[in-house]
Amino acid sequence: MWRSLFLSIGIFLMLFGVQCLGVRQFTFKAREEPPPQTSLLDSTPAVGPQKKFVPAPWVPWSMMASGAVVCLYSFTIPKRVAGN
Repeated sequence: MWRSLFLSIGIFLMLFGVQCLGVRQFTFKAREEPPPQTSLLDSTPAVGPQKKFVPAPWVPWSMMASGAVVCLYSFTIPKRVAGN
């Protein structure tokens, strides 16, 4: 169980790092309701608040490296548990 947990965390970190290489910014939409329209004449839809995440240049490489280390660690867990 521990092996699969650490392996999935490592793979997630590596995929997130690869994704950060190809994306300039991430835009997260808020889950709260958008503000109501102020008048009936305004036909444009109201947009809720959004958060933007711009990864620094070192983030993709750090995520991929730490994900690789965690994946390699997950392969050594059975030997540690067995006592070898």
